[in-house]
Amino acid sequence: MAPAQSIDGDLFARIRDRVAIVGIGLVPFAKDIGRPISDTAIEAIELALADAGLEGEDVDGMSMFEMERTHEVTIARGLGVRNLRWWDKISYGGGASCATVMHAAAAVATGLAEVVVCHRARNRGSAASRPWAQERERVEDDKALHVPWGLIRPVDVIGMWAHRHMHEYGTRREHFGNVAIAARKHANMNPLAMMNGRPLDMETYLAGRVIGYPLTLYDCCLETDGALACVVTSIERARDLRQKPVLVHAVAQASGPNPVHLANYNNTPEMVTTAVFCAEQLWARSEIGPRDIDCAQIYDAFTPLVISGLEDYGFCKRGEGGPFTEGGRLELGGELPTLTSGGGLSEAYVHGFNLILEAVRQVRGTSTAQVEDCRNVLVTGASGVATSAMVVRGE
Repeated sequence: MAPAQSIDGDLFARIRDRVAIVGIGLVPFAKDIGRPISDTAIEAIELALADAGLEGEDVDGMSMFEMERTHEVTIARGLGVRNLRWWDKISYGGGASCATVMHAAAAVATGLAEVVVCHRARNRGSAASRPWAQERERVEDDKALHVPWGLIRPVDVIGMWAHRHMHEYGTRREHFGNVAIAARKHANMNPLAMMNGRPLDMETYLAGRVIGYPLTLYDCCLETDGALACVVTSIERARDLRQKPVLVHAVAQASGPNPVHLANYNNTPEMVTTAVFCAEQLWARSEIGPRDIDCAQIYDAFTPLVISGLEDYGFCKRGEGGPFTEGGRLELGGELPTLTSGGGLSEAYVHGFNLILEAVRQVRGTSTAQVEDCRNVLVTGASGVATSAMVVRGE
């Protein structure tokens, strides 16, 4: 029997630049969309298929978030799918976004499916629907390690991580502010962004209401409803379709050793997160590295996660993520334009799926904050949970 690594190497060679994202679609974001998730999911997928020049009957595969409150067969029926031959669900919320494309790409590369739709539909705008609202009554799994002590919301545990990063490395609130301001500037170029028309400067950021020390209102993602989708198929089929193919160059999914969901702020002296293990796999499967990335869509449920992502994915050394944000480096025209649609902080929070769509727009050259000559884009899932990442590129 061949070694596992050889099998893996063969599979990822078959994915690399041989599978493409050919269509994207989204239902406009809202605080409370007021529609069933199955309806908005179907609409987003239909828009993505139309973008590609395909129809529901062309679809034979589906990859979606485990947290969806709908079923593949319901969506397939609504789309007019003739025979759904392959499907799966990916867990861990913000860590799942790129994994949906990874699984779709693997299905296409191995012949399990020909046209796979990936999607995220979210209808959680009301406070009562947020999971931490029920945590005091129901504590399960590794949440029992921190929820009883008052670390109930995601912002509470990420605040602990941020505080430690400040203590260990001298990171300042202004560094978190640089992330928030970059995202907001890009959102103000994006007419679909929830925060479009609402500028943010450092003085306003620093005066923000504290949510979970040291994080304030402007460090936190938006609570947003919406539905988004993309279509994945082979490069051979992609070349006959409507849009310029966006190649899936490298993909990875990893959890690292014994992660505690989000609350791994005490993990190691180096503050290694789950994303480090994902990055190792991603770059090993890629023919390019961090220095070749033109634009980054780093998961941003909270500003410190972007600083962590810069370190985890090799754009700077551990502890240098804060200074890396200085001088407009993350803004359009900077060294590494990041969150160019506004991200979860200022466009919409849909567990990072909007970052995938923005990566596609950047490679196509259609972003509202377009990076000049953009060829290679990194997209990441959340640090601190079982996560995923990918690199997409143009032909």
